Amino acid sequence: MPLPARVRLVEVGPRDGLQNENQPVPTATKVELIRRLGVAGLRSIEATAFVSAQWVPQMADSAAVMAAIERRPGASYPVLTPNLKGFEAALAAGATEVAVFAAASEAFSRRNTNCSIAESLARFHPVLERARAAAVRVRGYVSCALGCPYEGHVAPARVRDVAGALFEAGCYEISLCDTIGVGTPGATQDLIGCVAARVPRAQLAGHYHDTYGMAIANIYASLQAGVSVFDSSVAGLGGCPYAVGASGNVATEDVVYLMQGLGIETGVDLEALMDCAEWISDELGRRPGARVTQAQRGADSSGRRSTEVEPTVREPATKREPHR
Repeated sequence: MPLPARVRLVEVGPRDGLQNENQPVPTATKVELIRRLGVAGLRSIEATAFVSAQWVPQMADSAAVMAAIERRPGASYPVLTPNLKGFEAALAAGATEVAVFAAASEAFSRRNTNCSIAESLARFHPVLERARAAAVRVRGYVSCALGCPYEGHVAPARVRDVAGALFEAGCYEISLCDTIGVGTPGATQDLIGCVAARVPRAQLAGHYHDTYGMAIANIYASLQAGVSVFDSSVAGLGGCPYAVGASGNVATEDVVYLMQGLGIETGVDLEALMDCAEWISDELGRRPGARVTQAQRGADSSGRRSTEVEPTVREPATKREPHR
């Protein structure tokens, strides 16, 4: 299957990247992050989540974020909504696109949402009906598509059935999530082939965590399998709190670098994106997680540019800390 000429990147840093941060992230920082990502050329930026502040305190300011962001022409700012209450709050805050999520693992579904897979899917029907009435687009996520922290291997047929149910209920696109980052290229292609029996490849997206360093390889395998939409997080922010050692989402910078090497258009300015990655990493007191940013900018452990690398040369640093 030929590689696509262009891919669409869904930037999840402001939501999936920040939601598990232990330290409170100011609303102004979240808004500025979204602005900088837009300046870098990203046109689909998951802005926040309308979830219980008791369970996800980092997202307690979701309405304030939506009220303050600069909405660029041609850009979308989807938000996560786990139920009808969250959807109504998102709608009141001006959301025009939302996302819902289900798991392909019964154990994960019960621990993450306190209900079975069937019950979680049933909860989304009122959301999808309300979304249709309000002309709001709905995207679906399927967690544990390539493995579960509790059940281990997840059969592709189970992912197919959950993805198919979401698609047939009205989700315009289904993102297959390697929640704990255990997927490999062969397993990824097998999964896509199986799910494509119920969801067209053009309506599939890949969401890969980099726990085992396989995210970029899985993206390339997905391209070969006909997928052209990928979720990623600036500076590699985020991770699954249920997966020991999970290093987080694949970094947007690394995905853009891959696409540039393949001659595939993303619409993203890599230099501006690395500037954004360095800025948010500095705000959070860490080094950027992208290998591209570490190599080209020589970021030190604080997230600031190292003096060991001449910034105008863009040569790889002679000493690199291991990716963590």
